[in-house]
Amino acid sequence: MKDRTKKAVAHSALIQSYVSSIEKQQQLYKRTLFVVVLSQIFGGAGLAAGITVGALLAKNMLGTDSMTGLPTALFTLGSAGAALLVGRLSQQYGRRSGLAAGFLLGGAGAIGVVLSALTNNVYLLFVSLLIYGAGSATNLQARYAGADLATNKQRAKAISVAMVSTTLGAVAGPNLVDVMGGVAESIGILPLAGPFLLAAAAYILAGLILLAFLRPDPLLISKAINAQIAADESKKEGQSNLFTLNKRGVFAGASVMILTQFVMTAIMTMTPIHMGHHGHSLQAVGLVIGFHIGAMFLPSLVTGYLVDKIGRVKMALGSAVTLLVTGILAASGSGESMAMLVTSLILLGLGWNFGLISGTAMIVDATSPSNRAKTQGSVDVGIALSGALGGGLSGVIVAQSSYAALSIFGGLLALLLIPIVIRASIDSKKKSSQLDTSEKTI
Repeated sequence: MKDRTKKAVAHSALIQSYVSSIEKQQQLYKRTLFVVVLSQIFGGAGLAAGITVGALLAKNMLGTDSMTGLPTALFTLGSAGAALLVGRLSQQYGRRSGLAAGFLLGGAGAIGVVLSALTNNVYLLFVSLLIYGAGSATNLQARYAGADLATNKQRAKAISVAMVSTTLGAVAGPNLVDVMGGVAESIGILPLAGPFLLAAAAYILAGLILLAFLRPDPLLISKAINAQIAADESKKEGQSNLFTLNKRGVFAGASVMILTQFVMTAIMTMTPIHMGHHGHSLQAVGLVIGFHIGAMFLPSLVTGYLVDKIGRVKMALGSAVTLLVTGILAASGSGESMAMLVTSLILLGLGWNFGLISGTAMIVDATSPSNRAKTQGSVDVGIALSGALGGGLSGVIVAQSSYAALSIFGGLLALLLIPIVIRASIDSKKKSSQLDTSEKTI
């Protein structure tokens, strides 16, 4: 009992030392970013390695093409559920606990996939893929951890650094598919299960890195800082004017990310099919999708700088315009033209990138440490479900009309972002003006 009390007192003193020192807060911010980057490299490898062969493994085990889309559906559903779980755990116990639990759960799912291949158990495969989706959700939510202690001018940069680090692992993962297939075959497992061995190791390592090194927890420190500010405000004015939650800002940020995810997933999903109809090879499809994925993540550092420099609203509007241009180019271009396909898919990735980073920064701006992780988890559920819906509806739209119609529909849908973010910006300015007036009156 005495040991627990001593630990509690020591922990409280440690937190207080960060609350009272801006210099220590910035040191912890940089350390947190480094740990997040390291974990994201492994997390990205775990994500990409498994996704690359999920459908092929299901086809091999089932012996039919009819259910090869099920792994993606299960993976997405698991990702949505895990986003909520990771968000709630992070809110209650801190980023360290929430993110580590999510990655370790994803690793357990990957191990389950390997065991299902070893035993040829289809039901275990489907359950394991559902659990494996936790890794994807955690990979996405980790971008928030770097921003917990960031200043308003550092937030988008912190988010973008985490996204770029994910790319490093995501590029390495698929390139190790053949190697891991050989490893799997050497121990008597289906070669297609090999990448899930890599995914299991990568996710578990990412979780252990966070568990070991994400100390002190950035979200818990951020909560303590916020509580101290609230207490100081209360003493000065007899009541606290401390900002807690801007619902309009949360709605705007969520709308930006959900709509851009829907548009991006819908057009990206049907592009390989569209290219196949025009006689392009698998190598050509891989090249176009490779450029697309590169555009989704690699520009992040520049995007983060621009979001911090010129503002969230302008970059969100830039996302809408970029996606509109994408839709027009994809619809009007010839299906035989590789140059047009590459250009439109690069713009599609870039528009998504603008939307995700500006939308994420809006969510961080619109929340406080007391409700941030929970809100972020709920928003990421919407993003995951939006992607699933976009991928599912895209096939229906193309079957009933054409790829060009899908592209135009996606571009026009992105324009809905314009009134949403402008309205949120106007409301935010009004609240700031009212607060300034109130402070002057006092």
